[in-house]
Amino acid sequence: MDDRIPKKEPKLEILPSSISLQNKVKFEVYGEEMIEKEVKQSGNSGRVYLPPEWVGKHVKIIRID
Repeated sequence: MDDRIPKKEPKLEILPSSISLQNKVKFEVYGEEMIEKEVKQSGNSGRVYLPPEWVGKHVKIIRID
C-alpha cells in the first residue's frame, strides 16, 4: 500500500438515545431545498403537497419514521 495516500478516518456520529439504529439507513443527499411534512391520507394512498415552484423538478422522498 502507498504510504503517501492519506488514510480516511471513519466518521463517528453520536445520535440521541431515542433514535433506534435498527432498520435505519443513512442517506447523504445534495440539493437545493428541503421541506419536512407529514403524509396525509388520500383515498387508498398517501399525499404530500409541495410548492408549485417545484412542479417539473426532480425530488427524493425519504421516510424517516
